[in-house]
Amino acid sequence: MNFLVFMPDQLRFDATLHASTPSLDALAASGTRFTSAYSQHSVCSPSRVSMLTGWYPHVAGHRTLTNLLKPWEPNLLALLRDAGVFLAWAGHRGDAMAVGVTEASTDFCGFTVKPEVLVEEPYHSSSALADAYHFGPRPSPTLDFDEAAVRTAEELLAGGRLPEPWLLFVPLVFPHPPFTVEEPWYSMHDRSSVPMPVRPETGSGKAAHLAALADGYGTARLSPDDWAEIVATYYGMVSRVDAQLGRLLSLVDGERTATFFFTDHGEDHGAVEKWPAGLDDCLLRNPLVVSAPGFASGQTCGSLVEMVDLLPTLLELAGAPAPAHSHFGRSLVPLLADGSMPHREAAFSEGGFGDRDRDRMERVPFGHYKAKIQLQMDRPDLVARCTSVRTHEWTYVHRATGAHELYDRIGDPRELTNLVDARPDVVAAMQSRVLDWLVETSDVIPPDEDPRFPRIPQGWRT
Repeated sequence: MNFLVFMPDQLRFDATLHASTPSLDALAASGTRFTSAYSQHSVCSPSRVSMLTGWYPHVAGHRTLTNLLKPWEPNLLALLRDAGVFLAWAGHRGDAMAVGVTEASTDFCGFTVKPEVLVEEPYHSSSALADAYHFGPRPSPTLDFDEAAVRTAEELLAGGRLPEPWLLFVPLVFPHPPFTVEEPWYSMHDRSSVPMPVRPETGSGKAAHLAALADGYGTARLSPDDWAEIVATYYGMVSRVDAQLGRLLSLVDGERTATFFFTDHGEDHGAVEKWPAGLDDCLLRNPLVVSAPGFASGQTCGSLVEMVDLLPTLLELAGAPAPAHSHFGRSLVPLLADGSMPHREAAFSEGGFGDRDRDRMERVPFGHYKAKIQLQMDRPDLVARCTSVRTHEWTYVHRATGAHELYDRIGDPRELTNLVDARPDVVAAMQSRVLDWLVETSDVIPPDEDPRFPRIPQGWRT
């Protein structure tokens, strides 16, 4: 079995239901669409490292943009390569692996077609829309990072340059902000019919960082038409990603290739962008679709899934051994056969920093991230460590500073009304779940044993 792993960035689950995505819909019709899959972090690097290692961010401090996957840690790509799978990485996103790890994990990595556009420029640098990451339409065609990566993948597939069995990893940038896309995607979605985002002031008892972000970016200046413009442009970016997926699907043999479609985290239109301590559903629910030969087609799976489950799933499909007792994933292969099967009782996510982490916090002191980063420096209480647990009925968020949160997922699926004071019984039960999870996943014992009494040269060291 060969593998196509197609990974956009910052793609909301609900966007795949509202935007035009015929390629993704066709992929789901040939496999399984998971509707309750959750990322373990709401920021790019920690989430990607979690998927590749099968570890939760807290296991080895992978909660920053700069503590990346190390050579000695579990590594899905390296494990597959060691099992005889040819690993090709179209383009190169260097925000998951430490120095040298990418080279040791791949047989090919880079571009055969070079991108011409790397940095998007705002069309009105002082406008309310530009401050909210909306840069408007851009020239067509645009040979940006994603298009160059997809053309590279096309050349690898069409040229027969991938020895079987192979895995082709295609991680993209879209639909990550800034919100900008060329025609025909820019005008594809009717501004009058897109759903409006949930604004921070809409909810009751929501985390304090939402209002602070809105103040920092001045989103109160945005009119309903402005919000519709942001959402429709974002959907256009999603549809561009979908068209690129379709081009690659047309080049693979579905009878011999398993295709995985997922992202690292979502997007919060109400506050715009993501937040390291953001644990809302729109940031964490993952649009996971898997189609594999020999398994069920056209099914929807509502079982709770965590993205750490990708590691054992891909290894099992490849016939490769998973490292014993060194990851926390649970294979999704049984669900690919029968999506009605139970999988997990709860899904956990986490984020934020502690007081001792001040010098490890996000630092991107330029461009449209400046206000966000400054807010973290000025108000570290808004980005303190936090953990969430979701069952089918409830979401509970435990925060080191600020109010905890509890949401009724059945009656309040958008998680707007905080019931933490109204349901102490549920809070106690969910806190117990969090404590049990933290104890069970507090660390991983390395597989190699150290001699307890090593022979050492004795005497003075010179």
